[in-house]
Amino acid sequence: MDVSPTLWVLTIAGLGALIAIDFLIGRKPHDVSVKEAGIWTAVWIALAALFGLGLLLFSGGQPAGEFFAGFITEKSLSVDNLFVFVLIMGKFAVPSQYQQRVLLVGVLIALVLRAVFIAAGAAVIANFAWVFYIFGAFLIYTAWKLIQEARSEESEEEFEENKLLKAVERRFGVADKYHGTALFIRRNSKLVMTPMLVVMLAIGTTDVLFALDSIPAIFGLTQDPYIVFTANAFALMGLRQLYFLIGDLLRKLVHLSYGLSVILGFIGVKLVLHALHESGIHVPEISIPFSLGFIVLVLAVTTVTSLRASKKQAQAEAAESSKDRVEA
Repeated sequence: MDVSPTLWVLTIAGLGALIAIDFLIGRKPHDVSVKEAGIWTAVWIALAALFGLGLLLFSGGQPAGEFFAGFITEKSLSVDNLFVFVLIMGKFAVPSQYQQRVLLVGVLIALVLRAVFIAAGAAVIANFAWVFYIFGAFLIYTAWKLIQEARSEESEEEFEENKLLKAVERRFGVADKYHGTALFIRRNSKLVMTPMLVVMLAIGTTDVLFALDSIPAIFGLTQDPYIVFTANAFALMGLRQLYFLIGDLLRKLVHLSYGLSVILGFIGVKLVLHALHESGIHVPEISIPFSLGFIVLVLAVTTVTSLRASKKQAQAEAAESSKDRVEA
């Protein structure tokens, strides 16, 4: 796409306005109901769909297809992030009424940092076509690693703070309790961070680690920085509401890692084929319509098999519990 500086400014301003509206709506700390989360999740998905339709109308099917493929991929990878967000909330014992504020600011931090990643990735791709081999190999490796982790009986039950977060905590110090939505307080005439700011930084910086997978993945679907940025933005901005909507469902998506590994492996192969094609080697390339259909199919199958497996497991546990009561 030939995106003018004016369109970039208008797009960023529009996204900023949406974030501001979201912030104003959630400015008062409160427990988010399933109904509220469901309504706003639908709103964000509808906005993404309208944006994609706008691309279809003004730029054609190719950019629109790339946007929808990128959005769905980023959204599915973001769901995996929610598992870690749950661990972070538990680690810092975030009161339920403050969780939406934490997620809003944390996701905003992640969006800004991802924009830097996207700009760097676009610059590298524009000058070094061979980087597609690296991206492709990395995604295939990540897919294999996801499968190995899914098959492992060990599960990560505790969030470990990264080095950047620990360094910030040492520099400013951390208060021993929450002080409403305040980010800093004064203690002995010195500014000290509250746990609220720490957990926001934890979510924002942790999401950047996930970007190491998702940014190469979306560049495997489109090399247009505008589409990469907007797909990431729409996928991230609805993440706060999705957290409250599918909190209980997360534990039932037992096959999600397998589905994501298939998607990442598929995009990795697509990237390698594209790199070979750019090198002058005649190999088949995977089209965007096929990629979009494949991603949707994998997610649908993963969801169905996960829910069936969870239901069987719940029935087995109920039967075992009933048997123990009878024996007792």
